[in-house]
Amino acid sequence: MDRIKNSTGSFTLLSQLLLASESDQNSEEITRTVASYGREEFGGLWGLATAHHVILRTFPRLQRVLTSVGNDKADWIERAIAKEQARVDHALSLLSPICEALEDIGDVFVIKSLDHWPDLGNDLDLYSNGEGAGVVAIMQQRFKAKVAERSWGDRLANKWNFVVPGLPELVEVHVGRLGQTGEQVAITNSLVSRGAAAQFGSYTFRVPAPEEKLIISTLQRMYRHFYLRLCDIVDTAQMVRSDVIDYDYLHSLARSAGLWDGLATYLVIVSGYIKPYCGEGIPLPSLVTRAARFGSERTYFRRKFLRIPLFPQAAKLYASEWERLLLNGELSNTLRLSLLPGLAAAAALELKLTGSDKGIW
Repeated sequence: MDRIKNSTGSFTLLSQLLLASESDQNSEEITRTVASYGREEFGGLWGLATAHHVILRTFPRLQRVLTSVGNDKADWIERAIAKEQARVDHALSLLSPICEALEDIGDVFVIKSLDHWPDLGNDLDLYSNGEGAGVVAIMQQRFKAKVAERSWGDRLANKWNFVVPGLPELVEVHVGRLGQTGEQVAITNSLVSRGAAAQFGSYTFRVPAPEEKLIISTLQRMYRHFYLRLCDIVDTAQMVRSDVIDYDYLHSLARSAGLWDGLATYLVIVSGYIKPYCGEGIPLPSLVTRAARFGSERTYFRRKFLRIPLFPQAAKLYASEWERLLLNGELSNTLRLSLLPGLAAAAALELKLTGSDKGIW
């Protein structure tokens, strides 16, 4: 029970560091929260911040707060920041030549992983419209990479994970398809045609346009994992506030993919979650708010993350996606998606029996 309480408290603290203004009142509240933190609590905070990919966006502020009151843990926080920054720099130094090499056989985009900048995901996710065999050959021959064991879900989704020598993070390459079962192909054309190069530190990578970023994030959060991380919340809030989203195009693309209801719900959840910390939600057009199936009031914190209810909420979103693909005449993609409930059931059973669902999910 104490562990659950500490995890919830750390989650709230990270939310404050990430979302609340740097006013004296908020700083005082943060100081009071961490006053009783010992080594175990700070270790838990580090683990939670790592799981939510927010270390470089929360720990610098925490360090300033601790330094201002002479807390001796400020030096520990500084070392934690330096360690994470070194990890990010090293990952990008290897990701850059990997992307350049894969461009020999097609377009390559970094998806999801760089959305959290200056933080970085635990895996390095790429999308390629090349051939799978070509991707595997380049990774094995030029980078001496090993292909990680592919689960049933990996094969359906047409993706490969690579273990690259000298790189702690897995490189996950989605080839020609997106979605848990590889059911989404229409949005990949938009991803390739509308993506652009962007600077990350001293490196340049091709990344999706804002609308495709939102759709990919929605696929990951609302249709696969069924939970939100703090990085997803702040990434999305910043994107909406920057006023770079073409909502008419977003609506058209997401609706054709059967993902509009889930995307609208995702945006409303983000808006509702940040409101207590920021004083207001993110500005969303009525086109979005009308389509949302539910908001942040339906989410709950459990096992480190902000959870989305599976029944009936997530199940209804799955049914909407399946129906749209069927109406589009995408029979093979509809069949792929039809396998998801069975795959999920098998994964749940495997998790219960062995403690891991890795070979399935």
